[in-house]
Amino acid sequence: MGLTDKIMASLFGFKPVRRVIVDSGVMEGALEIARNSHPREFAALLEGHREGDTLHVTGLIFLPSKTSDEGAVMDVLMLPPFTGAVGSVHSHPGPSNAPSPADIRFFSSNGIFHMIIAYPYRRETVAAYTRSGVPVAFEVAD
Repeated sequence: MGLTDKIMASLFGFKPVRRVIVDSGVMEGALEIARNSHPREFAALLEGHREGDTLHVTGLIFLPSKTSDEGAVMDVLMLPPFTGAVGSVHSHPGPSNAPSPADIRFFSSNGIFHMIIAYPYRRETVAAYTRSGVPVAFEVAD
């Protein structure tokens, strides 16, 4: 757990997420969109809910965005309230699934779980991070 997450937990009583489960349909949909978008990036928000210390990612939320081979920008101000957004997913057209400084800034204010899918857009090229950019394990529910 990063420093930001520890502060949020102590200030607001948030219990840390100890397990993340991503529905297989969400994973396969994100991979397919990443492949179809190549060489441009794609970006979406992740929809889900918490049950105790487990986060379930159950859907994708698409907002107006601008994409290129160098980045993707979503208009998060267009997000309706109470959508259940828990984080984000986006692709990197190169082989690195490490977050950039811009990615980490976005993560810090847009949910608690974030995935980056690197080329060639397979399950093995997906990495996940907390809001502070710390790598986090996740499971795909098949």
